[in-house]
Amino acid sequence: KHIRMGNLPVDTLRPLDPDTFAADSSAVVDFLAGYYRDVDKYPVRAADLEPGRLRKLLPDAAPEWGEPMERILDDVRRDVLPGLTHWQSPTFFAYFPMNASAAGFAGEMLSVGLNVVPFVWVASPAATELEGVVVDWMARLVGLPDRFVFSGGGGGVLQGSTCEAVVCTLAAARDRALRGIGHEGIVRLVVYASDQTHATFQKGARLVGIPPANFRVIRTTAASGYALTGNAVRAAVEDDEARGLVPLYLCATMGSTGLGAVDPVRELGEVARRHGMWLHVDAAYAGSAAICPEYQGYLDDAELADSVSMNPHKWFLTNMDCCCLWVASPATLTAALSTYPEYLKNVDGPAGGAKAPPAGVDYKDWQISLSRRFRAMKLWFVLRRYGASGMRAYIRRHVAMAEWFERAVSADERFEVVAPRRFSLVCFRLRPPSTDQASDDGGVNRELVAAVNASGRAFMTPFVVDGKFVIRLAVGGAMTEMRHVRDAWELLQRTAEQLLGQR
Repeated sequence: KHIRMGNLPVDTLRPLDPDTFAADSSAVVDFLAGYYRDVDKYPVRAADLEPGRLRKLLPDAAPEWGEPMERILDDVRRDVLPGLTHWQSPTFFAYFPMNASAAGFAGEMLSVGLNVVPFVWVASPAATELEGVVVDWMARLVGLPDRFVFSGGGGGVLQGSTCEAVVCTLAAARDRALRGIGHEGIVRLVVYASDQTHATFQKGARLVGIPPANFRVIRTTAASGYALTGNAVRAAVEDDEARGLVPLYLCATMGSTGLGAVDPVRELGEVARRHGMWLHVDAAYAGSAAICPEYQGYLDDAELADSVSMNPHKWFLTNMDCCCLWVASPATLTAALSTYPEYLKNVDGPAGGAKAPPAGVDYKDWQISLSRRFRAMKLWFVLRRYGASGMRAYIRRHVAMAEWFERAVSADERFEVVAPRRFSLVCFRLRPPSTDQASDDGGVNRELVAAVNASGRAFMTPFVVDGKFVIRLAVGGAMTEMRHVRDAWELLQRTAEQLLGQR
């Protein structure tokens, strides 16, 4: 007697039965198509922020018997969607965008469906080689020098996030330095970044063993556009060297999270070279813009860098997760991350003869974990489906929307732009009433962003710079159009008028 599992008897369960696979996958695609069709009807931020809501709705234990796909998707629609913040909403302007596209989804489906694990070349040669191709394509698109492509002696890898890329490059820099001063010298190593640099770098430094007291956060000012300057770094480095410490690693940012600030790569690169530091360029968000010639100047001096990273999943229509990391010296990176157990060596044929992978690439040695996903497929699909010209138009359209929003803010005397617009990020605030000017603790601007977000019609996030509480509007959603930006501005104006009228 068969026991039913949804539409399948348990004793004949075939998890990859082609007919069931096609039916279930089609149901999910139809569900997502309907979701994207109606995503603008959902409050962009989770409507119900009560902690524990979903736990109350779901059973305490997993089901004993399988259930039909239709029933599971009904539960997603009823129980899960209302508790999501909808990152693909056209009025999501918070954080930085998390892009998605039909091409990225198709590539992700193939990646997940094929389900290969290309940790060594022989484990899936084509997956390894496709990854090498697409990271070289991307390096050339954003204008990186030849030293970061495989034919130029460097190379790239697809990580999951900037966090992973940071830990890997910090480990490489650490081991390179310790070969000269001994492992006990780790307590002398110092990492440098600006007060605009993402906190990921502080976390990464701790993870590779750098004492927290040896992380230098260097102050930036409005005079430099909140960019890190060579003089400020030089002063900090020379002070540390005078105390017997060893400068290890310097981060330059192209498009900082708070304000979109851009650090001068050549200026910082020259300081890094002079003092033997590893220079990493973090272009997680704005690196995508460098495919446009008008933005490539920010990376013109990357020949002085040791590594560069950018996230196609932010602003390059590549579904989460995908981070390009390029290094000028792969050997330095793999020396810190390699392991060579017998069962992971590349072998070919029944005789077990060793076969070296192309360009010496076993990607397990370019990342933290051993296992890895076939991320190259989705980035390849995006590049093939939309082409470089299509992607440039996509980036420029968002920049144009941000330019319009910046002009609109500047034209309203109640508001001010706090820092010059960079790329598609605008940082602004409502000019505080005179009673708030002294402390400027956020006051009316905290109320403004809270009211806008609570409306469900837009979602923005704040930042604090020079004691000023500012609001960030980051344009970059795959479904965002100019009308959504205009609507967000009208919402801000109406809400501001109401708040000021209550004071």
